[in-house]
Amino acid sequence: MSTPTTTQRAGTPGTPGTPGTPPTPGPFRAGRLSPQRIGALGRAELTLLLRNRTALVMAVLVPIMLTFSIRSAAQQADLSGTGLSVATTVLPGSVGMVLLFAVYSNLIGVYVARREELVLKRLRTGEATDAEILGACALPAVVIGVAQCVLLLGGGAVVLDAGAPARPDLLVVSVLLGLALSAVLAAASTAVTKSSEMAQLTPMPLMLVTFAGSGVFVPLEVFPDKLAAVCEWLPLTPVMELLRSAWTEQLSGAGTLRALGIALAWIALSWFLVRRYFRWEPRR
Repeated sequence: MSTPTTTQRAGTPGTPGTPGTPPTPGPFRAGRLSPQRIGALGRAELTLLLRNRTALVMAVLVPIMLTFSIRSAAQQADLSGTGLSVATTVLPGSVGMVLLFAVYSNLIGVYVARREELVLKRLRTGEATDAEILGACALPAVVIGVAQCVLLLGGGAVVLDAGAPARPDLLVVSVLLGLALSAVLAAASTAVTKSSEMAQLTPMPLMLVTFAGSGVFVPLEVFPDKLAAVCEWLPLTPVMELLRSAWTEQLSGAGTLRALGIALAWIALSWFLVRRYFRWEPRR
């Protein structure tokens, strides 16, 4: 009697029995989100993060340390005629550091490590949907990011005498958009990250571009107009603009809608790339 063949579960990437063939992304499995499953998987991910001291230091301490560098640069910069102060330069920049180090860079390493360890592939054999798996992996980094934003914005506003934001709604919306964008960009970036070692290099292009052109270290108000107009289309620029406008109210209604539209467009594009190119098992 012949042995029944093993059928591959719908949506699982790769083709069994063909050594040397790289896995393909496969269909993205959707479904109703379960907070219970996300919470359980997120707690397991948090345990792994707490055991990884290097990742924990990068996520927690580096953004705080670099905030002092932003303050030094802002104190030496000529902000006359920009409508900005040291406080309204440093506070958005500190959030930018959190988004880049605690969320974006950290999550690339998380997703790639879980993929190489076959954790993602095993999780797909259970009830969890793809969005739940990705969201659970991102949950600890996002929670840390929220805590750091609260700490840096609250403490920084007191130390720098910035006062309460005139538009707290913009502050909340910009932080939430930044966290979502950083997490989805991280998942999309894993498509070009072949190993855990490469995960240390993959974040560098976006981070360098963001440092230079998104107003993290130097606000766009001090840039030449043509260069600033180009930099406005970078992924994290609208988040920085909305954050600054929470205190300065420099953005008009149309400018606010434009920044929101650019941020949402980047999130949508990144999510499309995740659904199309995210890999759930190692490249062999």
